[in-house]
Amino acid sequence: MRYIYLALFFAGIYYPWRHFYAWFDQNGWDLGPMIDAWYVNEATTGLTWDLTISAISLCVWVVVEFVTRREWWWLLVIPATFGIGVSAGLPLALLFLTLQRARTA
Repeated sequence: MRYIYLALFFAGIYYPWRHFYAWFDQNGWDLGPMIDAWYVNEATTGLTWDLTISAISLCVWVVVEFVTRREWWWLLVIPATFGIGVSAGLPLALLFLTLQRARTA
């Protein structure tokens, strides 16, 4: 599973940012118009809220894992989630969980 989660982590970096980079290249590197595009219609607004709530939920879980286990590397999931996306943060968290379970087994 480690390799699958690692592959999904890299896919979660590449595929969203391929589109984000193309958008920024066409529209300039200002976040304001990008955020406006997230709310252009009900479908994008729903997806934006879905991903935002997922990102917050993931980060709450990560903070609990960090506080419980005192393993700092869990905190790497937070910048991956908000800097790249849930598509990178979640596979990274699952990879860490898998590695943690392998160590304790």
